Amino acid sequence: MARAPVMAAGGIVLRRAPVPLVAVVRQRKRNEWVLPKGKLDDGETPREAAHREVLEETGHDVAVHEFLGTLVYQSGGRSKVVHYWRMEADGGPVRKLMNDIKAVDWLTLDDAIARLSREYERVFLTQIGPIALAAAGLAPLSAPEPKQVSEPVSPLAKGDIDASLQTLTQAEAASIDELRHGLLRKVKAWLRGEA
Repeated sequence: MARAPVMAAGGIVLRRAPVPLVAVVRQRKRNEWVLPKGKLDDGETPREAAHREVLEETGHDVAVHEFLGTLVYQSGGRSKVVHYWRMEADGGPVRKLMNDIKAVDWLTLDDAIARLSREYERVFLTQIGPIALAAAGLAPLSAPEPKQVSEPVSPLAKGDIDASLQTLTQAEAASIDELRHGLLRKVKAWLRGEA
């Protein structure tokens, strides 16, 4: 019997600067650099959880903007479903980092992508980062340039993703498809200047 996925939420957190910056956090336990995110508390909506988790992990209070997408991956033998919003931090930190977080760095989009420890987060930020910057008015939205890959992606990575998606119930898969299509509609409307 498939175990229910872990539901989580977080943010692509931007800071306005001459070159816009993106927040990445370093976990104390695994010493990995990741996007700020965390599990939903009982009774909490994904958007509320995203705001709370980003505050706890970056120390910055943020303005939460549009939904950017969902990332699904395996973690501890279970699927983890993480919903992300575009967020903006203004000013300095308003609280200390939570104990699970060792550091927060503010990096350019390319440097943030390179710093992330997990391949699936690097791929996600590569695709969603330019959309977030454009939505914030910090960069024009254009098709990402194809990058040269120095080594081939392991076939296991695609297999892991496929295996993760197969663990979802039909309702969960339909919900993710609905989110994807909704995001696609929003991006198209935004590109046409309707949003």
